[in-house]
Amino acid sequence: MTDLESKLLGEKLHYYCSSSDEDEPMLDRDPPKQSKSDWDGTSSNTGPKGVLNDWEQYKRQQSAQRVQQEKDVLKQINDRALTCKSEIEELDDQFLAEYRKKRMKEMMAKTQEVPEFGKVFDLLTGEDFLNAVENENPYVTVIVHVYEHNVPTCSIMNSCLKVLCHEFQKTKFCKLIGSSAGMSLNFKMCGVPALLAYRAGQLIGNFVRITDELGDDFYAGDVENFLIEHGVLSDKSCIPSIITSDNNSDDDI
Repeated sequence: MTDLESKLLGEKLHYYCSSSDEDEPMLDRDPPKQSKSDWDGTSSNTGPKGVLNDWEQYKRQQSAQRVQQEKDVLKQINDRALTCKSEIEELDDQFLAEYRKKRMKEMMAKTQEVPEFGKVFDLLTGEDFLNAVENENPYVTVIVHVYEHNVPTCSIMNSCLKVLCHEFQKTKFCKLIGSSAGMSLNFKMCGVPALLAYRAGQLIGNFVRITDELGDDFYAGDVENFLIEHGVLSDKSCIPSIITSDNNSDDDI
């Protein structure tokens, strides 16, 4: 048998493998499967099923990349929109600040142009009253005290106006006896002292029987504070910061 085998195999027994040998080559084994995460764009599966799986995986990757690109583009658009919006808002704020400053300076200039009075004017008739109110500079505030004789609080108010007319010389203070203007008896008895304030011919303050607010014992400072609180007189201590800051910058130049 040995001679026969040697003869058949050409005496190269070391190339011979018996069918019973445990180390028989496994020629029919399937090749190792490739992980989906390791796919590099080329197919290692030659069968129809493998090609289909590779194509599906490729489409998924393309779709994921497209979604991410769209997100990146949207983020860039939003960032640019927010930047443009903030720049526009900043420009609007600057424009409004400059406009306010300009208008305030114009108003202050107009105020400086009004005449000075420095006294209390006596209005003798209703016609004097209309002329004092309607024919005055529109930037001048006209304050009219309607009073009656022999009323103590009316006398106190007249004394207060004599003080205030020197402190607010660009405000025109007047006094008028109610009976001279054709006021009713009821008003003469119950409505005085009364302060009426006008600007540009329009009534801006109507304080009938003002003693209901001030009491029967008051001073010029009380009347001043009352008129400031109601917007009739300007508070001299409250100069707009937009004007002071502008003046300071001009001084620095």
